[in-house]
Amino acid sequence: MSSQPSKKAKLSNDGDGNAASANAPNEEESEALELIDACQNEIDALNEKASEEILKVEQKYNKLRKPCYEKRSELVKRIPNFWVTAFINHPQVSAILDEEEEECLHALTKLEVEEFEDIKSGYRIHFYFDENPYFENKVLTKEFHLGSGNTENSDCPSSTSTPIQWKDGKDLIRSCMTKPYQQNKRKRPADYKTFFDWFSDNTDPVNDEIAELIKDDLWPNPLQYYLVPDIEVEPEDDEDDNEDNEEELFDDDDAEGEDDDEEDEK
Repeated sequence: MSSQPSKKAKLSNDGDGNAASANAPNEEESEALELIDACQNEIDALNEKASEEILKVEQKYNKLRKPCYEKRSELVKRIPNFWVTAFINHPQVSAILDEEEEECLHALTKLEVEEFEDIKSGYRIHFYFDENPYFENKVLTKEFHLGSGNTENSDCPSSTSTPIQWKDGKDLIRSCMTKPYQQNKRKRPADYKTFFDWFSDNTDPVNDEIAELIKDDLWPNPLQYYLVPDIEVEPEDDEDDNEDNEEELFDDDDAEGEDDDEEDEK
């Protein structure tokens, strides 16, 4: 077995009150430690500089991408129900969509993600709507301040949402949360959310998975979700019927075999 290096002895106070150790580093080790510390400081300085350079590159390409996003938004207007289709086809976003919310999102004409100048400090998600029977707002915005900026209280992440001006009897948050929960007729989970419930909830901006999916996945390339092909799945009942038919054929064959054996014995 290979010998294990001996552990450093705990520091103890000598008679003068100074910290001492039987295994304190010798002069050569002390010099090496100082040089390692200097190297680490240099690495940290380079990492900080790299972060600043990366931020500048991101800011540069955000400006270059903006005209492309604007052109795409104009082209999307020529395709009916583009955004609601992309939402429905997105596996995580669709999971929080109630049927009535899907109907409402047919009025969604434009989605836009706007990052702050200091990218790390936050972003906004804008939802643009046509006239619809559910609410009066033309634009709904959810804004995130993630605590990396230089503003007052910047160390406290927060988010805000446009108050939704629901029309009489059309509050989808209230109606969706009061209707029976259909998933195997179980009790509604405490963390269950629908789309507009998510939009209005600002209790945990740091861990908002849906917002991050919209910003980092759906917004950069919605076309991949709009064009998701319909996957045809054969009904399981047909497979069960085929299995039952095969079992019946086997049973008939066995019965015929037994009859033949009885006749031979006679």
